[in-house]
Amino acid sequence: MRPARALIDLDALRHNYHLARSRHGGRALAVVKANAYGHGAAQCARALAADADGFAVAFLEEALELRAAGIDQPILLLEGVFAPAELDEVVRHDLWIVVHHAEQLRIIDHARPALPLEVWLKMNSGMNRAGFLSHELRPAWQRLKDSGKVAGITLMTHFARADEPQVIATTEQLTAFDTATRELPGPRSLANSGAILGWPAAHRDWGRPGILLYGADPMPDEPNGLHPVMTLESAVVALREIPAGAPLGYGGRFHAERATRVGLVALGYADGYPRSVPNGTPVAVDGVRTRLIGRVSMDLLTIDLTDLPDAGLGSRVELWGANIPVNRIAQAAKTISYELLCNVKRVRFEYSG
Repeated sequence: MRPARALIDLDALRHNYHLARSRHGGRALAVVKANAYGHGAAQCARALAADADGFAVAFLEEALELRAAGIDQPILLLEGVFAPAELDEVVRHDLWIVVHHAEQLRIIDHARPALPLEVWLKMNSGMNRAGFLSHELRPAWQRLKDSGKVAGITLMTHFARADEPQVIATTEQLTAFDTATRELPGPRSLANSGAILGWPAAHRDWGRPGILLYGADPMPDEPNGLHPVMTLESAVVALREIPAGAPLGYGGRFHAERATRVGLVALGYADGYPRSVPNGTPVAVDGVRTRLIGRVSMDLLTIDLTDLPDAGLGSRVELWGANIPVNRIAQAAKTISYELLCNVKRVRFEYSG
């Protein structure tokens, strides 16, 4: 059996959820969209079911997967509905919906839901991606109230730069939100992962922890105590000695500075490890750090074992996890941990805890 696998530590997931809810206060929706950021939505939701106040997904199909897996807590559709027929499924499966643009208001206006809807009304406080502008928010809120089809309205917004504590954009968004919603009743939800950890002024009734649940700290310079949930690993499957000056791999990107002992590892970009990482990107072999050398290929990558004489065939190779933070690999690939975690595929997933 090919040794490439993703080990998912559900105890770490629960630890991170409790840390988020403790730091934020109030209640917290565990964000498990995009297959729980690549970790397995059903498995992660079931692991959190005894503790979580609710869950958030992107759209209806993701919510139905959780309901089919036995999840009966509240589930919020962060993108809301796309068509009138979806409201029947929302009611049938007792889902909550975000309303963030005028067409969704129109859908509710023309609907005849069997039960009143639970709506989260989203304000564009400065990210300028989705949500009602400040002057549009109160009319949208009133329209929902007057429809007679809504059980409750939670006011929400989303931060663009909460993971940058030195930038004033979050303070500006907070001010814009508070000003626009000052006279509107109802619970609030502002804090994503970065705001939960770094912006206490954004802590309101509901937090929405996402990436922090999976142990990829959105503020890695702060000692936040998150535990990595995924360990991506494989093993050395072949060994080779190359002389000083010899090229290695596609494009000959690496040339050995000295006689080099090379380990061939059964994992590549088709499994979700980024092709773009440079020579020298860290890996851990049996818990000891060394470096990636040569270009990552579709199914394989190569590492330097010259200074690890005890490593050999079958040695465990951690690509990210407890020894190699996924943020470090994301930095090397000039991307973010979210993208790396969401792209893991083809490897065997094993769950513990």
